[in-house]
Amino acid sequence: MIIIPAIDLFDNCAVRLFKGNYEEKKIYSSEPWKLAEGFAKNGATLLHLVDLNGARNQIGINELSVLKIRETTSLKIQLGGGIRDKEKLTYYDKIGIDRFILGTAAITHPDLLKYALETYGKERVVVAVDARDGIVKIAGWEKDSGVNYHDLMDQLAKAGIEHVVFTDIAQDGTLAGPNLEAYREILNSYPFQVIASGGISSLKDLMDLSSLKTKIPLYGVITGKALYEGKLDLAKAISSI
Repeated sequence: MIIIPAIDLFDNCAVRLFKGNYEEKKIYSSEPWKLAEGFAKNGATLLHLVDLNGARNQIGINELSVLKIRETTSLKIQLGGGIRDKEKLTYYDKIGIDRFILGTAAITHPDLLKYALETYGKERVVVAVDARDGIVKIAGWEKDSGVNYHDLMDQLAKAGIEHVVFTDIAQDGTLAGPNLEAYREILNSYPFQVIASGGISSLKDLMDLSSLKTKIPLYGVITGKALYEGKLDLAKAISSI
C-alpha cells in the first residue's frame, strides 16, 4: 500500500475543503510546488493533484501552478478536476502528467472515458468515485448524479477500469478516520486497484487500512489535511507501511 500526498488547487493556492464544502476551505500555501518538493524529499513517489476550480468548470485558473508543479518535482502525478474533453487530456499528456483522473466525465461523458482508455491505456486512467450517502456526486461534489456508487462500479468493472479512487465525502477533510467498512466491501466485491481517500488523521488510520482482510489489498491511500495539520509524518508513515 502506497501513501499518496494530496494537493488541492484553488485559485493557485493549496487548500483543503471540509466535507467538500467550498465555503469551508483553508489555504495552506500560495506556493504549492514547494509542497510537492517536500513530499518528494520525504519519500513519496506519487502526487494526487486536484484542480478544484476545474472541477467546478472554472477552466484554466490553475494551469500555471500545475505546470510549475510538474516542472519542479520528480514525483509521478495523477491529476483530476475538470477533465471533460479530449483537448484537456492531450494537454496534460503533453506537459507530462502521468495519470488522468476522470470523475464527472465517467458519468456524463462515457465516450471520453472510453477514448482515454483506448488512447492512454488502463494504467494511466483513474476513475474517481466520490459518494455521499451512497450516491455519486459530480461537478466538484456540488451536484447529485442520482447514481448509486455500486451501480457505477459495476459499469466501471465492465468497461475494464483498473484504478479507482473512492472518497466518502462525509469523511473528507474531517480528520475523523476513514470509512473502513466501505473499503472492505469494495475490495471484496470489485477487481479494482483501489485508492482510499477521506478522513485520514493518523498513522493508526493507515495501519487500519493496510490491515484490512480483503480479496484484493488496498493499492494506496491519499492524505492531505493530516499532513498539513501536522497530524501525520509523511516519512514515518511511508517507512511504517
